[in-house]
Amino acid sequence: MNDWQQKSPLDWETYVNKLVKVVAIEKQEYEGWVLTVDPVSASIVLAAFPENEKVAVSVVMGHAVQEVEILKEGDSEMNQRLSRIFAPKESKAYSPEELEKRKNDLKTWLETNHIPVTEQGELGRTLCVAGVLTIDPPYGPEQCSSSNEIILARVQGLVQGYLEKQQ
Repeated sequence: MNDWQQKSPLDWETYVNKLVKVVAIEKQEYEGWVLTVDPVSASIVLAAFPENEKVAVSVVMGHAVQEVEILKEGDSEMNQRLSRIFAPKESKAYSPEELEKRKNDLKTWLETNHIPVTEQGELGRTLCVAGVLTIDPPYGPEQCSSSNEIILARVQGLVQGYLEKQQ
């Protein structure tokens, strides 16, 4: 195991959102902004922004890392840019009040259609449908989760139809 792999997740976290140069085995060098470090394999996920091109994401396997040098601290603009790399295009931020309204409206609609629904979790943010499916914020079809694929597909279709009627 190399020195990099010996570090703890808290040590690796200090590299996130920073421009680094990674020296790997066989003197390979990689440069980019650290998106994350995998806590199991110690692999580093780097993002680079070549001019006039889309972002380039690369992974340096943890066992190959020999040295990591921080070249530049990330500013708030760069942190925003990095956080948007894997965010869905249609991603929209909702205020806590908007999320509460969306949850209550969907719950009421499900109950009106005789679908059993409860709230669960510490803050009651997750809707549980018939005890076999959950819907997390922001309460769209993509946030539905169930091990039963038939129920999952049907409830996702219902939620999609409900959302389309709301617009």
